[in-house]
Amino acid sequence: MEKHYAFDTDQGRATLAELFGENNQLMVYHLMYAPEWEISCKSCAFWADNFNGIVPHLAQHGVAFAAISRAPLAKLQKQAREFGWDFPWVSSLDDFNYDYQVSFSPDVLERDGAYYNYGTIKVSGTDYPGVSAFFKDDDGKVYHTYSAYSRGIDMFNAAYQYLDASPLGRNEESLSYPMAWVKHRIAYGS
Repeated sequence: MEKHYAFDTDQGRATLAELFGENNQLMVYHLMYAPEWEISCKSCAFWADNFNGIVPHLAQHGVAFAAISRAPLAKLQKQAREFGWDFPWVSSLDDFNYDYQVSFSPDVLERDGAYYNYGTIKVSGTDYPGVSAFFKDDDGKVYHTYSAYSRGIDMFNAAYQYLDASPLGRNEESLSYPMAWVKHRIAYGS
């Protein structure tokens, strides 16, 4: 990778290479949370509810994990506390989200389409979800090895895997759009 990205983390400023820690692999969830929003995307929060507890298991295989959003770190920390999340969630300070085709500038939104999910589509918002994988060699050089977007990230959601195995499956056919039923976990009635 030619660019040197920077992130705000709970431990201070870090580069992409530093997000690996002692590991040689890094999995990133691109969590939709634009700087001007008050809370993250509800669908991304549905994915994030699956992240607590995976970090030590991944590390046993040399894999670090981080969710990355554009919102300021203070907003990320506030939501993490409210939702009981303890996974690494960092704020992108530069073009990282744009370069990995999960964030779009106002001029892109005004055009007929943006590059997302390996094709040009009409985007309706500034931020979209995705998963990316990176490898760091013995010399510290970082390589982007994988990205998935849109429905390609379903396999990273344990709740969806259980729904897929249940008798009625996801049962989303009658909804105005898939996942219309999803709310932030703290918004469901008791």
